[in-house]
Amino acid sequence: MDAKLFGKYEWSVEIKDKTLAQYIALTPVITPHSHARTANKHLSKGKVNVVERLVNKLMRGGTGEKVGGKLIRTHGKLQGKKAKALKIVKNAFEEIGKKGKNPLQILIIAIENSAPREDVTRIRLGGVAYQNAVDISALRRLDVSLRNLTLAAIINSFNKKLSMSGALADELLKASENSQDSYAVKKKNEIERMAKSVR
Repeated sequence: MDAKLFGKYEWSVEIKDKTLAQYIALTPVITPHSHARTANKHLSKGKVNVVERLVNKLMRGGTGEKVGGKLIRTHGKLQGKKAKALKIVKNAFEEIGKKGKNPLQILIIAIENSAPREDVTRIRLGGVAYQNAVDISALRRLDVSLRNLTLAAIINSFNKKLSMSGALADELLKASENSQDSYAVKKKNEIERMAKSVR
């Protein structure tokens, strides 16, 4: 019998985006915590469970830059505190589960909807720098998507009554519906629009 995530959710989910499928690891575990067994190994990120990667992205010390007109700082509340970050994700999944949806499937759809396909890079030729549109690798698409989903949760719960788990659940649901209210979907559209303008 396969282990269920947090003892509740089935791991059998559908991944429609075949490019992301090779990097979305869905190893059946009860608690997604590998204890950094794959750390510092080449391309090992792709083998880390996708839920654990979401948890890892939550453990950040704020953005270090202004987002939405505010400098967001977590003051080390989640830095290195994996048990706390795991609890946030577990509570967020419970909130999604109450709506009769599989939180894992919602997470996968949210990742697919918020993963940009192209980006802008800076190229220097003969002392002249200009922007150029480039395709993004599948691993980076997954990274950017997870970063924006967790960043939205941090921003939406910063100095507000909404809890971090509530903000994360809200963001995942909005991104899974491809809603323009989702921060991650907005960021994806912004990145692709910039790339299109310099193509």
